Amino acid sequence: MAEPTKDVTPRPTSGDVAAPSTYTSLIPPRTGIAEVTAPIAGFGVTLSNMFRPTVTEQYPFERVPTQPRFHGRHQLNRYADGLEKCIGCELCAWACPADAIYVEGADNTPDEQFSPGERYGRVYQINYLRCIFCALCIEACPTRALTMTNEFELAGPTRVGLIYEKQDLLAPMADGMLAAPHPMVPNTTDTEYYRGEVTGPTREQTAWVAEHRPDDPTLPGASTTTAGETR
Repeated sequence: MAEPTKDVTPRPTSGDVAAPSTYTSLIPPRTGIAEVTAPIAGFGVTLSNMFRPTVTEQYPFERVPTQPRFHGRHQLNRYADGLEKCIGCELCAWACPADAIYVEGADNTPDEQFSPGERYGRVYQINYLRCIFCALCIEACPTRALTMTNEFELAGPTRVGLIYEKQDLLAPMADGMLAAPHPMVPNTTDTEYYRGEVTGPTREQTAWVAEHRPDDPTLPGASTTTAGETR
């Protein structure tokens, strides 16, 4: 049986460079007036703004509204029945490039159910001396618990006051919400909460809060007070 033929073509050694291929630009070349004005076309934005009137904002006497997606102070959101969205997973702290977030998670119990599921954020701190407002923590949050508001006035007289605690970051209680802790909506799991199927507290939840905390201001008919106080 004849042996198979071998490829004896010499291979390039190290240091050999292949012949350069011909490069063809996909951008059509400029001609005529476009070719003449191309060097100064980049100054179009500058020239268009040179003749616009200068606007000076008289802050703080005149406050101009920020853009809707402005990165301001953080906020820990709640579900429609009042339970907290934060599950203490610490993903926001891991994603923070400035190491400005500190989270300690804890287990929910039948008597202290702060969020749907098994865990909640027992300790939540944001150090605004370090925060660079990059919003990477917002992208990392799996339950949309952490968002950013339009509040930008965060200066203070002390360094300690710029370390915001959980009670400083929790969203205010909306109408109809019951302050946590209280049980989840009966016959639901955290999945129904994530899908937005929970639209408010039930009679069972209201009865539980009335039994364990009869003086809770968020009970129906109680005096209205703002929960989750902000600075």
